[in-house]
Amino acid sequence: MANDPQNKKEEAISFEEFPIPSYGEWREAAEKALRGGGSFEKRLITKTYEGIDLQPMYQQEVLDDLDYTDSLPGFAPYVRGTSALGYKEKAWEVAQELTYATASEFNQALRADLGRGQTAVNLILDQAGLMGEDADDDVGDDVGKGGLSIDHIKDLEQALEGVDITKMPLFVQAGAEGIPVASLIFALMKKQGKSTQEFTGCIGMDPLGTLARDGHLPRPLNGAYDAMARLTRWAETNAPGLQTISVQGHPYHDGGASAVQELGFALATAVEYLRQIQRRGPSIDEIAPRIRFSFSIGSNFFMEVAKIRAARITWAKIVKAFGGGEEAQKMSIHARTSAWNKTLYDPHVNMLRATTESFSGMLGGVDSMHIAPYDEVAGPPTDFSRRVARNVHTVLREETGIPNTIDPAGGSWYVEFLTDDVARKAWEIFQAIEKEDGIFEALEKGIPQQQITEVAEKRAKDAATRKAIFVGTNMYANINDNPLKTITREDALALQAQRARELVAYRETVNTSACQASLDKLASAEPANVMEAAIEAASQGATLGEIGKTLAAEDAFDTIMKPIRIYRGAEAYEALREAAKAYADKNGAPPKVFLANIGPIPQHKARADFSRGFLEVGGFDVIGNNGFANVEDAARAAADSAAPIVVICSTDPTYPDLVPPLVKLIKGNNANTMVLLAGFPKDHVESFKEAGVDDFIFMGANCLGLMQKLQKNF
Repeated sequence: MANDPQNKKEEAISFEEFPIPSYGEWREAAEKALRGGGSFEKRLITKTYEGIDLQPMYQQEVLDDLDYTDSLPGFAPYVRGTSALGYKEKAWEVAQELTYATASEFNQALRADLGRGQTAVNLILDQAGLMGEDADDDVGDDVGKGGLSIDHIKDLEQALEGVDITKMPLFVQAGAEGIPVASLIFALMKKQGKSTQEFTGCIGMDPLGTLARDGHLPRPLNGAYDAMARLTRWAETNAPGLQTISVQGHPYHDGGASAVQELGFALATAVEYLRQIQRRGPSIDEIAPRIRFSFSIGSNFFMEVAKIRAARITWAKIVKAFGGGEEAQKMSIHARTSAWNKTLYDPHVNMLRATTESFSGMLGGVDSMHIAPYDEVAGPPTDFSRRVARNVHTVLREETGIPNTIDPAGGSWYVEFLTDDVARKAWEIFQAIEKEDGIFEALEKGIPQQQITEVAEKRAKDAATRKAIFVGTNMYANINDNPLKTITREDALALQAQRARELVAYRETVNTSACQASLDKLASAEPANVMEAAIEAASQGATLGEIGKTLAAEDAFDTIMKPIRIYRGAEAYEALREAAKAYADKNGAPPKVFLANIGPIPQHKARADFSRGFLEVGGFDVIGNNGFANVEDAARAAADSAAPIVVICSTDPTYPDLVPPLVKLIKGNNANTMVLLAGFPKDHVESFKEAGVDDFIFMGANCLGLMQKLQKNF
């Protein structure tokens, strides 16, 4: 029957009976549906933090002015990926961070995970290592902070025991100075009889990213650029699979930046590195392939897909302008799911957030990715949280079938148009930074910091009014939930003391004269010989800090500036819950709120339920009931509850008769009782305030501000 000509004729007739409406006809119908419910622009056009207005519907015509839509995967400008076969040729690397402080913990987790889906080693140094310090330096709680404490070759050997790093990529964010940690890695390879020619991965220096995040670089910036050039030139001959430069968008994203700000500032950083290293000898075609970009993936699903695709377009344009060939124009992208939107409360929701974010990364076409375990926000992950996060990679790769399609987002009118919008907005930011003489000058002037603060303040306002939602934290809070436990400063200082003792014991095993001789040789080495001399020093037992200090012996000053303020969006709400918990610990019960529900259940239920959810965000114990027939009964029950806060719940038409007498009775029983009204009846707000109503609970109210106000009464 499927091939019957009569059936085909009938199908054709049926399609002709349904003409395709024009956009104008659709919009007219949409505006009719919105009558009385707001304008088309307010209800159906979404304004983003990127300054992009998202339309409710896109049509094919939006592609007419986009010059890249006819490009193919693997071809410039690489919007559709840098490989002609996409993930069909090679899937993204599963590069999970293992933020354990000690080598033994790191190795145990790494060996377990490499057998269960992880395909790359992602070694995150602790803050001391990123600053080039040893555990027995005056580093306070920086030892083990945020990553692995590595002081010398034996630490590294223990961390990588049983792992052949020639069989998989190794990624290291080296911070301000890459040569010390690179020398430890290559000294270990030399000890194991392995050739540096077999190495693949990235030991990436990012001094500007370090400055943006910490506001402190432990040497002059030119010294860091000298080291970057030396490591890059050495890699060209000795480790062709080594990328030596990292450009991180994370400090900007984690400060609340928009997607276009993160991309724009990252591009400006990369251009600064291109210029500085080119001045020191290497060519663009030698430098560009050794840069690995690292972006955070936020919760705005399609915006993040567009950001990754736009990053490849803009980078190809930049490298081409510098005279780089097509291979040099290919951008290498690592991504990690956002840290900014993760929460301590209701932490299992973090699994869901990371899943959608990693899906964006896959559709965008990243080369490697870290999917954050749900408890990462509090410290090192558990075996369970690591397994769940790692298995998200596996599900995306093996169960969705999406990697079988090359550039699955390609051709979508919405995604293609959004990609172009993001690229243009990021390019504007990049050009503005160029006019300030580059990203370093801009950071010194505080320009990125101020621009990010402006967006962060918008995000904070939206979170306060719950326009931006953190599920389980500022919306749908679980009053009985316990937060993740974070590492205390006392624990951190104890670890530092332990690591310092271990380093003292290690130094006793080192041939001091041979080690010092190698450091002296490093101090006097010609630039072309620095890496080999550093590897020899590491082989003789020199520590990461000793190698770094030797390289920086002639440095006259540190580089200091105002950093980006790094924070999480939910922190203010989490502080509310902590305050409520402290009250409960002191008084034996959380602070109470009584709902003065007036009338039968249908009359008050909607507002009572809304008020409960609103107040539980602040950790309040909300006392409900089935409603009262009159204000006298409600006031008496409120007084019996001994709750210092009472919320009146009923309907706008009943409020004029109910509110004044009920407030008078409640405050007559206790003048200090705070009275809130569920709803915001505009025509009566002022009169209700005069009657004694202290505040209002309604959709769009400043939830955070009201909760902070209420908690002052504790």
